[in-house]
Amino acid sequence: MRRISIGALLAVASTQVCFAADRRFPDWPCAQAKVPEISIAAVWSGPPLGDASDKWKNDPKVSTLVAKVSARRTPLEEAEKAITEFLSAAATDKTEAGKLLFAGLFDTLNAQRSSVMNGLERVTRKQREAAEKIRSDTIALQALQDETQRDQTKIDDLGNHLVWETRIFEDRRSVIKFVCDVPTTIDRRLFSLARTIQQEME
Repeated sequence: MRRISIGALLAVASTQVCFAADRRFPDWPCAQAKVPEISIAAVWSGPPLGDASDKWKNDPKVSTLVAKVSARRTPLEEAEKAITEFLSAAATDKTEAGKLLFAGLFDTLNAQRSSVMNGLERVTRKQREAAEKIRSDTIALQALQDETQRDQTKIDDLGNHLVWETRIFEDRRSVIKFVCDVPTTIDRRLFSLARTIQQEME
């Protein structure tokens, strides 16, 4: 590895992995503010849910529909259509069906959201450790290159290892930027589906 590569590696190692604007969440890597949970009031203006939060899992039709429409692979328009059809068929007790459906969506999407955010923070901690490892290995490589009698085999081995470490670090950084949008996408999905439920109940 040429000496000029040392500067580039040190630049990677010294890069701050992430610094959240909100110091309450030091491992949060996203530009978007971290909101740990969505509140019901933020997305639901329908009737009080009562015991729907406990009962929705016991209704096979509701739980099956919740699994389908909460999945991000299900297009939003398709999910909204499925909700409309389900509630139209529940004309005898549309309000209760709507409450159960929203309770299931709220629980499920909040859980998805928490899982994504916890994963982002885990990866951030790994990135911090990786940056420190790159830094220490880069210093070790520089020391090997500065020796009077250089061991080229050791230099090459450590240099190749550093290239691999740096590639993983950069790949993770790209993934983090992409995944940072997911909680917001989930927020929007929950809001849109909740609105569909309420419109159909009305």
